[in-house]
Amino acid sequence: MILGIPTHTAVSLGGVIIGLSIAAWNITRWWAGNKKHNLKSLRQLVPFLLCSLYGMLLILSAGGLLGLAADWTLWGTSAIGDAVLEYGVGGQAPDVTRTSHLALTAGGHGVVIILTVILIAVWTIRRGFRWDLFSSVLCGISLGLSSGLAGVAGYVLSPVVSTAGDAVMGLL
Repeated sequence: MILGIPTHTAVSLGGVIIGLSIAAWNITRWWAGNKKHNLKSLRQLVPFLLCSLYGMLLILSAGGLLGLAADWTLWGTSAIGDAVLEYGVGGQAPDVTRTSHLALTAGGHGVVIILTVILIAVWTIRRGFRWDLFSSVLCGISLGLSSGLAGVAGYVLSPVVSTAGDAVMGLL
């Protein structure tokens, strides 16, 4: 708990379904919107991928205001996904959080702050809010702690960003 703000370190199947649904939406719209499915057309998915990875980093943050926003978002996507599972199809929503929770180091947190500044700069280039980037961040937050294949990127991302951040910041 940082600044007296509790951290949310669990994701339910409903939250993972919300994250995977956002990913499926983006990939399906990309696929249907392109006549040629080649490496050059994959560039259109880069903003989705980068914002999803940023969302995973947010949920791996130890706390603070950004961590609190990510925690509330994870709680919200899990609650909505659980409701859809329970009332929509009559299913259940078990906990699917991976057993080993990786937290970012001080350098990793520095990287998250720098990436937040970059994302805000991108959001403010054009008039209007970029819902596509926002939903991509939601996707990453929802998938960052999951134990299955959906959460592999979050598991790999944490040590890489922490080590790189520590090296750049001079903490190693």
